Amino acid sequence: MTKRFGQNFLVDRNARERVLEELNASPGMRVWEIGPGIGAMTDLALEAGLAVTAFEIDHGFSRLLGRVFGGNAAFKLVEGDFIDTWKAECETSGAPDRIFGNLPYSAANAIVASLIEGNLIPPRMIFTVQKEAGLRMIAVPGTKDYSSFSVLCTSACKMKLAFDLGARSFWPVPRVTSAVVRMLPRRDPVAADDRAGFSAFVRAGFASRRKTLRNTMRAAAVSLGPSLGRGDGASLDEALPEVLAALGIRSDVRAEALKPEELAAVYFSLKRA
Repeated sequence: MTKRFGQNFLVDRNARERVLEELNASPGMRVWEIGPGIGAMTDLALEAGLAVTAFEIDHGFSRLLGRVFGGNAAFKLVEGDFIDTWKAECETSGAPDRIFGNLPYSAANAIVASLIEGNLIPPRMIFTVQKEAGLRMIAVPGTKDYSSFSVLCTSACKMKLAFDLGARSFWPVPRVTSAVVRMLPRRDPVAADDRAGFSAFVRAGFASRRKTLRNTMRAAAVSLGPSLGRGDGASLDEALPEVLAALGIRSDVRAEALKPEELAAVYFSLKRA
């Protein structure tokens, strides 16, 4: 593991083959791999006839990947932070058919959020993450794991925890259980036309779980006001009770009690009010 990036390598071949099966990719498909490390999954994907674009932040691993796979015409390496590089790669080469990766624990949320907020959601994404993060990704309202990240994921994708991976599937052996998460695009995505603004609104709503939505919005009024068309946010506190009442939502509701669709209704109503 490189402590700088918090990466553990998936060394169990059976586990890697299960991940590849979850990808459900046909030969010739263009796939992106995030954080290939030493290239164990990359090798399997290339063997399966996939065209792999690998995003690697670590210079040492990048050199290794270049030596091992550089002569393969189906392999392309993009060096640097995935969040900083994927948009340029998408503009240059087009959107991929699939995205997968064994995501570093410290960066998993930011990587997934970058894709969703950037509106890049291919037909299937398969990510290996810490199970705790996976449970937050698939969580529903009223549960302890439900968070702004849950709303972001479930507003855009059909989420499923495909299977768990024990610690001994990795090297170095982590102290946590991991899980493989399957993400498929929703047919009816929430806030697809303003995902970044909606995400900022939701993060503000979940900033303090014990506070009501009105109180969290009051605290965030200055920062959210411009995106809601309310200048410095001074009128946000006045508009929210009327919006909630019009939608049939209790005035003392907490964000964690609302579905993504209900949060979106509040958000867009505030923009129109």
